[in-house]
Amino acid sequence: MRKVTAVVVVPALMLSLSAAWATEVMTIDGVHHDNAAPRIMTHIPQSHMFDGIKLSEEQRRQMRDLMQQARHDRSPISINDYEQLHELIVADKFDEAAYKAQLNRITQAEMAQQVEMARVRNQMYHLLTPAQQDVLKQNHRQRMNEMRELTNMQQASSLQAVSSTGSNQ
Repeated sequence: MRKVTAVVVVPALMLSLSAAWATEVMTIDGVHHDNAAPRIMTHIPQSHMFDGIKLSEEQRRQMRDLMQQARHDRSPISINDYEQLHELIVADKFDEAAYKAQLNRITQAEMAQQVEMARVRNQMYHLLTPAQQDVLKQNHRQRMNEMRELTNMQQASSLQAVSSTGSNQ
């Protein structure tokens, strides 16, 4: 059972981490396109924060510079941290305290990166004109409504699955 968990959990963590990193990298190039294609919400809604906003060349340059500086200043993700998580999962005896400590180290590093990206997005937001900020606010409200609808559908689906399972017994 532990090996099955390890096979499922560690790749899932790596996938989510790499997806988050890829989203940030794609955002630098893709966020400024005027004809942004419809997209599926990711687990980092702010990664598409500036989609649909028409930017001047100067704004594009300034935002690109901010993102490049943030990427330059960002400490790399430690694959060793995830390898240690894997080793704890597949160990003969599970050490919950060690696993929590390792997970806490990873979480703290990810949190620091998210705070830095929020700081950069704040700087980018303040490069926008008031009209662009209004568009951004409207886009945000729309994304939040989409997320609420998705959450409601997921909850309804879960409740339906539970009730049909209960009625089959």
